[in-house]
Amino acid sequence: MINLIKKFLQLESTGGMVLLSMTILALILNNSAGAWIYQELLYLPLVVNLGSFHYSQPMLFWINDGLMSIFFLLVGLELKREYHYGELAEPSKVILPAMAAIGGMLIPAILYVCFNLGDYEALKGWAIPVATDIAFALGVLSLFGKRVPLSLKMFLLTLAIFDDIVAIIIIALFYTQSLSYIFLIGACFSLILLWTLNLLKIKPLFPYLFLGFLLWICMLRTGIHPTIAGVLLALMIPLDGSESASPLSKLENILHPWVVYFVIPLFAFANAGVSFSGLSLNIFTNTITVGIIVGLILGKQLGVLLFAWMAVKIKWATLPENISWFEIYGVAVLCGIGFTMSLFFGILAFENEQSLYLTPVRLGVLCGSLISGLCGAIVLGIAFSRKKQKAM
Repeated sequence: MINLIKKFLQLESTGGMVLLSMTILALILNNSAGAWIYQELLYLPLVVNLGSFHYSQPMLFWINDGLMSIFFLLVGLELKREYHYGELAEPSKVILPAMAAIGGMLIPAILYVCFNLGDYEALKGWAIPVATDIAFALGVLSLFGKRVPLSLKMFLLTLAIFDDIVAIIIIALFYTQSLSYIFLIGACFSLILLWTLNLLKIKPLFPYLFLGFLLWICMLRTGIHPTIAGVLLALMIPLDGSESASPLSKLENILHPWVVYFVIPLFAFANAGVSFSGLSLNIFTNTITVGIIVGLILGKQLGVLLFAWMAVKIKWATLPENISWFEIYGVAVLCGIGFTMSLFFGILAFENEQSLYLTPVRLGVLCGSLISGLCGAIVLGIAFSRKKQKAM
């Protein structure tokens, strides 16, 4: 299990570097003479024609709704594995990061709402600052090498798992459009077939993936965001027998490198390209931009640290061995790196008004995440230096 965790952390950390590179590339390309190429690529029509299923959408749609469904499939697989074999299987290790995650999502949302009270459209983006980008956060943490205790990495990783759980719930409850009941019946039928395969302990992955694709099509047509299909499919993949030999683990091992090195960086490339042309400093007085920045920078660190402290104070949890509160605070600041999921929530929140709201969202997410990453690195650098001095 320890080897799996170390492999996961290494993949996420190096994936964070790839993610950063693609973000910088998008910003450069969309603010250069080649900006038209960037825009043409994103809105290039792509047609999927499979028998009676004929669907034409721009490339950006297939990235945000198609590839991100694969991302959520991986998230679902990891959650299921963690529940049976990992950190979520040990309640004593769960309470502290769970409480920290709750605070780290509640306080940023409240701060965002406070800045946007009275503006119904802007309030749709309340979920934007609640997310944590685990790839970026672990990437910053990895800069300190062996000075980072494994227990601190596991605290951040478990906290991010709870972030993902709440993110899935938010998408399902708050970003679902009007329902088409015909396709909802089709989605339910696909789920019943997947559940039957699981009960029969069918091991090959192909029938699950085929029915998962049908489920995705039905979800797309129902009005429920299709990324939820990825999570539902993950819950139906068997985790029988030994952990490493199960169909779930095999699929997870196949998907993980693709998601870390291709899906998420491509999503960042497609959605992080803020154009600075015509922008003025007035954009920083936009309540959406301010709400996101304050939520990510102040809300995240305040929520994570306060709720973690409360959990220890009321004796629901204990601080991990060899970890100081200053190190927990450093991780709390890093949690303000919302990036990927924050951008995704912004797209969902303002799906029909992207021309008006997408620039403030992107700028708020980029500024909030960048400042959180830099400040988190400084705090952790000081914390690890102090620990080294005490040990001498």
